[in-house]
Amino acid sequence: MTETDEARRPSGDLTVRTIAMPADTNANGDIFGGWVMSQMDLAAGVRGACARLRRRRRHGRVRVGGAGLVRPDGAGPRRPGAPGAAARARPGRAGRAGAAAGRRPGPRSRAAAERQLADLAALGLDWDGEVIYQHDRDAAYEQALAQLPTYECYCSRKDIREASRAPHAIPGQYPGTCRNLTEDQRAAKRAELAAQNRQPALRLLADVPTFTIHDALHGTYTGDVDDFILRRGGQDTGWAYNLAVVVDDAFQGIDQVVRGDDLLSSAPRQAYLASLLGIEPPEYIHVPLVLNESGERLAKRDGAVTMREMGDVGDVVKQLAASLGYEAHSAAELLAQFAPDRLSPEPYIWRG
Repeated sequence: MTETDEARRPSGDLTVRTIAMPADTNANGDIFGGWVMSQMDLAAGVRGACARLRRRRRHGRVRVGGAGLVRPDGAGPRRPGAPGAAARARPGRAGRAGAAAGRRPGPRSRAAAERQLADLAALGLDWDGEVIYQHDRDAAYEQALAQLPTYECYCSRKDIREASRAPHAIPGQYPGTCRNLTEDQRAAKRAELAAQNRQPALRLLADVPTFTIHDALHGTYTGDVDDFILRRGGQDTGWAYNLAVVVDDAFQGIDQVVRGDDLLSSAPRQAYLASLLGIEPPEYIHVPLVLNESGERLAKRDGAVTMREMGDVGDVVKQLAASLGYEAHSAAELLAQFAPDRLSPEPYIWRG
């Protein structure tokens, strides 16, 4: 390397690593200057947020699922968050950022993750230690998988849909089509998938039909446990949410999970999986969703907005606080008042 090259070498800490896509270039393959500037703006925002976080005092550990109207996991808007979910930690606790989606993210999903972390920081939410991403956790998931009873599943989504229409099938549950196949049948199914360049999924061999948890709002709740997927199959393989979230929560010391009550039925599966792995399940608080004026879940296709589209951060916090029945202008002010036992069991109607 020449002295000139060394002088041109960037200095400082790497903040954002991304790849320009064809859509970010002109007909000659040159990268648009506006795209470069947007990445610089993003990096500056992340660095500023991280600097503010380092100055803050760390508290406890709680995972907030679907905070507000965005996801802190790099996958973009998925479902309406629980009303004010970003502020649902108990006083003296702070949020820990969730892990990213199971498959290795592309540039857009990485950029989305950085934006969402910056959004959480802008709201006044911080986290303990470094943010972890599921695409870096393969070894941990493999180790957990090796401790569990599993079997290969060769079913397509169409196969499962058709099987669920059977007279004695339980709606929403896997009917166990591949559970008791012989080795010869498995070999034939495996070869059939290989010819299509597809992989079988891995399912948990559950030995209970139900499992019971305690929820701070819903009390004792017993939900169905089926042979749910631990690793996806097909051409787009990857770790299933139910496995990743249990392993990552245990790794991060999460002892309280706050999320929308549309995921209440998932908690027994996750708590059962935790019991098989010798993990103490967290405290669950499943809160009502934010709905639109028609009583439907908010979704981007129906005009739902992200936090950045809602205006000033102070106004966003005020709306989050109002959805909980409080008045507050900052996350710290809201946390000082917040009590889970005062939560309304009714959904919050978004009239924005």
